[in-house]
Amino acid sequence: EAVNPNATAIYIICDNAPYYRSRAVQDYLKTSYIQLVFLPSYAPNLNLIERFWKFFKKKTLYNRY
Repeated sequence: EAVNPNATAIYIICDNAPYYRSRAVQDYLKTSYIQLVFLPSYAPNLNLIERFWKFFKKKTLYNRY
């Protein structure tokens, strides 16, 4: 908020960690223009490391003679 005081909203993309839903965070968000956007609980297509593991497994495990 201090960096961009003219913004109408700041969106933060979060995972589903419980501390984002804590009372302290929710109370702070009520007085600010920050909005949390939660990822789906299991979304491997949005998680780049999942793509890497798929590629890694394919090249190492399934490429044996």
